[in-house]
Amino acid sequence: MTVGDGSEAGAAVAGIDVGGTFTDLILVDGRTSPARVVIAKTPTTVDNQAEGVVAALMQSRAPVAELGLVVHGTTTTTNAVLERRLARTGMITTRGFRDVIELGRRTRPRAYGMTGTFRPVIPRDLRLEVDERMEAGGLVRVPLDEDGVREAVRTLLERGCESLVIHFLHSYANPSHEKRAAEIAAGLWPNDQITTGHSLLSEAREFERGVTAAVNASVQPILKRYVTRLSGELSRLGYGRDFLMMNGNGGMISAAFVADEAAKTVMSGPASGVMAAAYSARRAGFADVVTYDMGGTSTDVALIRGGQPAVSNEIEIEYAMPIHVPMVDVHTVGAGGGSIARVNPAGLIEVGPRSAGAVPGPICYGRGGTEPTISDANLLLGRLNPRRLLSVDSPASVDAIRSVFEERLGRATGLDGASAAGAVLRLANVKMAGAIRMVSVARGRDPRDFALFAFGGAGPLHACALARELAIPTVIVPARPGITNALGCVVADLRHDFVRTVNQPVPVLDERAVSGMLAAQAEEGRAQIAKEAIRPKSIRVVHSADMQFVGQTHLITIPLPDAEIRREKLQALFEEAYFARFKVRLPEVHANLVNLNTSVIGVRDEVDLSTLIEPAGRAANLAGSLVETRPVWFDGEWIDTPVHAREKLPLEAAFEGPAILEQLDATTVIEPGCSVRQDGDGNLIVGVGQAR
Repeated sequence: MTVGDGSEAGAAVAGIDVGGTFTDLILVDGRTSPARVVIAKTPTTVDNQAEGVVAALMQSRAPVAELGLVVHGTTTTTNAVLERRLARTGMITTRGFRDVIELGRRTRPRAYGMTGTFRPVIPRDLRLEVDERMEAGGLVRVPLDEDGVREAVRTLLERGCESLVIHFLHSYANPSHEKRAAEIAAGLWPNDQITTGHSLLSEAREFERGVTAAVNASVQPILKRYVTRLSGELSRLGYGRDFLMMNGNGGMISAAFVADEAAKTVMSGPASGVMAAAYSARRAGFADVVTYDMGGTSTDVALIRGGQPAVSNEIEIEYAMPIHVPMVDVHTVGAGGGSIARVNPAGLIEVGPRSAGAVPGPICYGRGGTEPTISDANLLLGRLNPRRLLSVDSPASVDAIRSVFEERLGRATGLDGASAAGAVLRLANVKMAGAIRMVSVARGRDPRDFALFAFGGAGPLHACALARELAIPTVIVPARPGITNALGCVVADLRHDFVRTVNQPVPVLDERAVSGMLAAQAEEGRAQIAKEAIRPKSIRVVHSADMQFVGQTHLITIPLPDAEIRREKLQALFEEAYFARFKVRLPEVHANLVNLNTSVIGVRDEVDLSTLIEPAGRAANLAGSLVETRPVWFDGEWIDTPVHAREKLPLEAAFEGPAILEQLDATTVIEPGCSVRQDGDGNLIVGVGQAR
């Protein structure tokens, strides 16, 4: 189905991603042929991320008033949740159920010892109860006490609440009580920051639905203030249109109403990188890839099959923090360039999860950092060039960093500085390989069947070593690995997701009713896309079902070929998916259809990636890109290694490792035994050979 005329075609589009260390910008100007590409990278301004966005725009020297579109990915909500810097929020819930979001499930943060603490999103004194009760079938058992709602609203306002959640039992089956309570609250609440559980997540589980609604309400004021602030800054610079923001599902939404469902922006930063990886890998001819995004504070990995990233409704951001809105299924570990290495009480070296962050950062940044990090280890071992570090005015010397490694790590372990740095790299690689196994082996997938797509400022430094560890045969390093998340903002489509609980055994399903639910969700998605700031060139609708065997708890998401539901086909699809995951067949047990999911995707115009590196700057041959030769540490041995300027590599370059490739946004390490060729988009396709 074609919609509109693709009105953004030919416009200059700026994608801006705010990371933990840097704010990245990529501008693709389609008004020229070939498209002109401008990149910028500035330090993230933690206290006010909008300042970093403006700084990136200024560094790009782009006339902001002439931009056709700005697409923005932000860590505002993610950081607010992880750091618990949340708005004061109140909840009104069914009498007797105020503690649901605190009791949670029977899991524990530590399986042995029964230790650990959990702090709910909304404290108990701000969770108030009113009389009402809805049955699971949707029938009213206890009418809503409207006066009780009014009293609860007034009490929460007196207690200083800025945002409100209305979360009633079984509202997914019949939302009338939640809707009426929201109407009453709207007459008393001083703003529009009122979240109803059913409108955000119409699924059966009260704990997950309640936590999701609580997170949404708690970050909504924070996101609204940020969007208002950034809108004002862009307007001051002459930008006259609405801008778009990334959601955690890998799609975009207009900033004008992104805060209505603020929880959907959590984890949007990692999602944008996965979308760019899927887009770039498809163009390079790779449909099945593991994405590997190593930044300054963490590493994010995800699985892409058939060119499509996995999207899950079952993401848990931290212990007892399930946010059950569709998100790109990303697994995160605390291993980034700024991850700090230390010797634990047992005398063993550990890496992360504590990070040096942007300030003071690693020692090599010269901003006052004193603790050894992964970035420092890479510099000490010749993999990073101290003269090429971004945004560093006075980098620390290699000798000073060696002394820190010897003092902090070597003295307790009997290693010299270089060996201690090598141990840090090996430990970091083991940790990151474990994350990749979590999204592949743990889910029944063999990593050897995938290519490793490495990006982020630090990802290409470790990619070849990781691929060897996992026996992955091919590594892909994109043309601009350090700004891949920003590129995701440029290439991502519009997207709206919908979930509806059915919770019935397959043999008793009303096929017509279920098909009607999917059709209704698709229609609602089309209506939402019609309100967006841009017109997509086409609309694609994707349906899936969350299913389980009757009596089970955990869900498996099953892609549906179309909206026409047939009981026998649904049972067969689930049985095949279950066997693929667990290698067990249970034909005598009926499947249960829990949720129906619909994704409505507004497909945008293609973006030409061939000019991400300026073609005119490429050398005529490989010798023309050579910068120097320097000793680099590989597996305990120092090897004289050629260092090339990545931007000057001939387009059809092909060579063998070892090699170091330096560019503005990242450094790539090609290990001995690996072979490299470059494709038409400037991607490095690395064949991973065995270590010598």
